[in-house]
Amino acid sequence: MNPFDIIKTARLTEKGTIQSEKYNQYTLVADRRATKPQIKRAVEEIFKVKVLAVNTMQMRGKKRRQRTHQAGRSPDWKKAVVTLKEGDKIVLT
Repeated sequence: MNPFDIIKTARLTEKGTIQSEKYNQYTLVADRRATKPQIKRAVEEIFKVKVLAVNTMQMRGKKRRQRTHQAGRSPDWKKAVVTLKEGDKIVLT
């Protein structure tokens, strides 16, 4: 798989910002079929950093309803929390 197919986007949240400052961890949205070694290789290749650990979790999509009685839901997705070597950082602008 192409590294840009594995890593879809970064999640910018308040909690994620604190994690990046305190623990040098970044939260990314990954392809649901991607494994931890694939995510590690993709992050190292895209951002040119050294990855120490990758933690993943499958996130369930939320139920949604928009001005109608028809219910829907947002898609399921995979969250990857990547810990980088001290001194490395990912610039999210």
